[in-house]
Amino acid sequence: MSEQWKLKQSRNQWKKKAIERGETARAQRKEIHRVRTERDRYKQAANEAKTELDQRRSQIVPYGQQKPEIVCLVLSLFVFARLGFRAISRVMTVMGTHLGLPKTPCPQTVSNWVTRLSMVKMQTVSQSMREALTSRYTHGYVWMIDLSIGLGSGKILSVLALPLQHHQNHAHAPRLQDVQCVAVTVADSWKGEDIAGFLMKVMRRTGSPSAFLKDGGADLNRAVNLLEEQGHSCPRIADISHIIANLFKHTYSDHPLFSEFISACGRVSTNLKQTLLASLAPPKVSTKARFMNLHRLVAWADQLLQHSPRGNAAKGSMLAKLRASLDHLPECKSFIRLFLRDAIPMLECQKILKRKGLNKQTYLACANLIKVIPPSSSIRIGFTDWADNHLAIAAELELNPTGLPISTDILESLFGIGKRLGVGQTKDANRIASRLPAFCGTLTPDDADRVIKITVKEQKATMAGVNSLIAQRRKVLPNPGTLEQLAVSAENKKFQMIPEAAAIAA
Repeated sequence: MSEQWKLKQSRNQWKKKAIERGETARAQRKEIHRVRTERDRYKQAANEAKTELDQRRSQIVPYGQQKPEIVCLVLSLFVFARLGFRAISRVMTVMGTHLGLPKTPCPQTVSNWVTRLSMVKMQTVSQSMREALTSRYTHGYVWMIDLSIGLGSGKILSVLALPLQHHQNHAHAPRLQDVQCVAVTVADSWKGEDIAGFLMKVMRRTGSPSAFLKDGGADLNRAVNLLEEQGHSCPRIADISHIIANLFKHTYSDHPLFSEFISACGRVSTNLKQTLLASLAPPKVSTKARFMNLHRLVAWADQLLQHSPRGNAAKGSMLAKLRASLDHLPECKSFIRLFLRDAIPMLECQKILKRKGLNKQTYLACANLIKVIPPSSSIRIGFTDWADNHLAIAAELELNPTGLPISTDILESLFGIGKRLGVGQTKDANRIASRLPAFCGTLTPDDADRVIKITVKEQKATMAGVNSLIAQRRKVLPNPGTLEQLAVSAENKKFQMIPEAAAIAA
């Protein structure tokens, strides 16, 4: 081999290695440049995030200064979202991380805030009521009064105030945001004299209402009569729902097919449950105040019978199974048609009057609807008499152009919400009553500030001596031989909340 050939081979190998080393070096330089670029970008992003975090931390309001907003949020979840105490505590635990809260309120704290909100609402009632006295009709109030029972011997008496001009300022039926709780109290039983005495006690602090709106209960009527005898005469407005329910009760309770219809509905319900036709079972209708909701049961029966037209049904078909479950319901068709003939127009009248109030225009609209009811019908005659009497009341209160409030549905709704929220499984009348004012009216940041300012001592004074069923249960149930303590506890004072005093023991 010549030296020239050896040099040429060596040079080629060197070139090959140089090329490979160059490619590797260039790839390494590119990779190092990419890594350095990403590193610088991450460093810059981390520095920016740290700066933003520091800024946000500096902007976080200390919990002590943040507390009014937290209280307002918690109370809004209870009053408007209708969440229970434990649910609110769980929601706040989830939101606490995002709100920067070092701790979130427990269920007992939420319960205390709700009780204090009731105290705040009651403390603000007196001033607004007295302002209304300057113009009794222009800025006056209608007082809704009603009774409701809880678990145990307690019976709640509640008074709500609705502005007379509600239907002038709003195009909807009264809501809880539109009323104020004037007073609430609990007693073992209520007589007309007791109710009149309690209303007198409230009127000394707030002044007399422009009118009373109530159902036809004998105790409430007796109370209003006693107030009139004592010189506190106010127009009486009869709740439209109770009036119509009583008219239907007097008309149809003695109908030959009424009892058969009710019994047939019960048997049909038994036949349909636990079958493929269970979805067609009748709705539940309370036996107490049955005629308030009987139209739902009658409407269901009418719709169910329409699924069974004339003609034969194939053996084993769904129609055959339905007919086998109907019992004597088809024999009540005449009662169903007659009841719906009267109920449908009366329900439409209720919708109009509850939404717009009673005045000449709404009465004419109702008069057109009830033309399908025979003029000799006691329902039509009774409704017309009620409307004529209350149009005179509307004229006396100068409400003919706007509309006279004629429904206590909002008070019934308040009782229902109070029994469902914040009381647990034990529907203690005292606990229910202590939360009712919190649901009424609006909720403002000022209310939250005032809730915070109420002390534990003031709250204890509000509930002092109040008989609690939960406390009795915890004290007596696990300890045999302590039943006599229940008789002693029964002598405890009942809850009462009226204006200018957070709570007064009766």
